[in-house]
Amino acid sequence: MLSRFVAAYPKVDLVLRTGTTAELIEAVRARRLQGAFVCGPVDDGELEIATMFTEELVLLAAPGLSSLDAAIGASDTRIVVLKAGCSYRQRLESFLAKRGIQSPRLLEFGTIEAIFKCVGAGLGITLLPRSLVARIGPEDRLSVHTLPSAAARAETLFVRRRDALGLERAHRLSRLRSSRRRRQGARLARVGEI
Repeated sequence: MLSRFVAAYPKVDLVLRTGTTAELIEAVRARRLQGAFVCGPVDDGELEIATMFTEELVLLAAPGLSSLDAAIGASDTRIVVLKAGCSYRQRLESFLAKRGIQSPRLLEFGTIEAIFKCVGAGLGITLLPRSLVARIGPEDRLSVHTLPSAAARAETLFVRRRDALGLERAHRLSRLRSSRRRRQGARLARVGEI
């Protein structure tokens, strides 16, 4: 996706920042970012929201746990997550609450890699997209559990302010301004010849 963007807009500077869904949405609303990829759902009247793709979420646990029930069945359930505001964390907390686990113990980290290592070491469970698991490392270091379909679907959305100027529109305006400047320059040159 980024390579297509850079090819289509070679003169646009691209700055990529990471953050939780809540942080990124707030940065867009406050005009600190022009747009952001976030995990849905998002319901915000100030934002224009486009679905980019849909992913399957899976529950990750220590290796050797053979079922979803075994992975979350411990009376001392501990979740290994990113900081508050992360959509995957919120979804995991909601999923567990529906299964009667209201206040799981918490291990909070700043990177996905740390989460993978801790889950693999048996310190708790987490919820992430299946595609991310495949990219980070071999699944034999973790047990990967399919969720019920209602909990497994996650849409990645692109959000931006409704009043923001879109890239296509900005590009067209830039070309129009350049064209006008060239025509004005040509007219002035002709006037100078008279």
